[in-house]
Amino acid sequence: MKPKFSQKYYCLFLVCLLVSCKTVKTNAVNISEGWANNSVNTVIFRDKAVTTHSNNQFAAFYDKEGFMVLAKRNLDRSSWEIHKTRYKGNTKDAHNAISIAIDGDGFLHVSWDHHDNELRYARSKKPLGLELSEKMPMINNLEDKVSYPQFYNLKDGNLVFFYRSGHSGSGSLIANNYSTKTHNWTRLQDKLIDGEGKRNAYWQTTVDSKGTLHISWVWRESWDVATNHDIAYARSKDGGKTWEKSTGDKYELPITESSAEYAWKVPQNSSLINQTSITTDAEGNPYIASYWNEENIDATQFQVVYLEDGNWKKERTDFRKSSFNLGGGGTKSIPISRPEILIQENQVEKKVYLLFRDEERDNKVSIAGKSLSSNDEWKVDDLTNYSVGQWEPNYDKELFQIKNDLHIFLQKVIQVDGEGIAEEEATTIKILEIKNLP
Repeated sequence: MKPKFSQKYYCLFLVCLLVSCKTVKTNAVNISEGWANNSVNTVIFRDKAVTTHSNNQFAAFYDKEGFMVLAKRNLDRSSWEIHKTRYKGNTKDAHNAISIAIDGDGFLHVSWDHHDNELRYARSKKPLGLELSEKMPMINNLEDKVSYPQFYNLKDGNLVFFYRSGHSGSGSLIANNYSTKTHNWTRLQDKLIDGEGKRNAYWQTTVDSKGTLHISWVWRESWDVATNHDIAYARSKDGGKTWEKSTGDKYELPITESSAEYAWKVPQNSSLINQTSITTDAEGNPYIASYWNEENIDATQFQVVYLEDGNWKKERTDFRKSSFNLGGGGTKSIPISRPEILIQENQVEKKVYLLFRDEERDNKVSIAGKSLSSNDEWKVDDLTNYSVGQWEPNYDKELFQIKNDLHIFLQKVIQVDGEGIAEEEATTIKILEIKNLP
């Protein structure tokens, strides 16, 4: 005999089932305590605050005294091996972040403490090790005014290293290649993107599943963030040696303001932010995340610019209610973080996610998702029930690409506007683990 359920209880059961299916399950794994008086440990342009190689996860950060700390764990465990290095950084400047990568042979590469100063670079003495070599040059050329060091893993196990030579409003993008065969760096481009002494590019990069490098950037005309404008794009199918537009037309290097392909034109004084994020779908189509103000739109909104069927398109999220204006120099204290973008695909749909922090949501870690092919509104979920201050997102891109597991580098930090320093105690650095995206 079948049990009888009243319609009331049956409906309640369905509601509970639907809610439970959409619940975001998170797990926070503590690493150690870190410097929290500004956002240097969590700025988005670190790109690699945490990375995985052969089931070993690595992270890097500054401790409360400014020493660079390296950490490693097996992904099956919650305990971390912690190594405090002998190297320090000027943590009072939030630009001076740490970038890490693991090459195909398992060696850890580290670059740290840069804002228009000489290159600081070292690598581990043995595979999967945390003890670093002495500081060393890469090429010994154009390494005296380095900013924004970033490593990227190529499919052959080699690395690409990007950095700016010059200063805000007048600089060029430099590209190096590391070979696991020779254990040496070679110069790919002295000037990949050139500001011609009048401006500089603030970029973001990704490597897709086929090994193609994708880069997008905004131009800045001076030290003032209000002079950011336009979103440009290029890609390389040979590890950074040659570059082309989305049409396949070859670039003549260096790329300049007049020769660049523009994914979306955004005028100056639009509060367009720099140094955000880019990813691709399974077909290698680029998706670029940012935010800016638009005429006749009351709120500052996150935006997604993407390539579909050979055409550039834009999606405005429209879930924010307030607006603000960007201007001035130094690291800003902004109501929202710069967004990280990621894509999850299956045979049914392709969903785009933005990972961010917003004062409107009490500065919690939040994620918004949508299938861009639908007319649905963006669905926003909070991944923490507590504030993370002026944190910006970094996640383990290698792990997400391999397993679809989202591991977020997390620390509550305070950023005073214009490179100010807060009076804060050290706070706990964590990895926030999410198995199933909402």
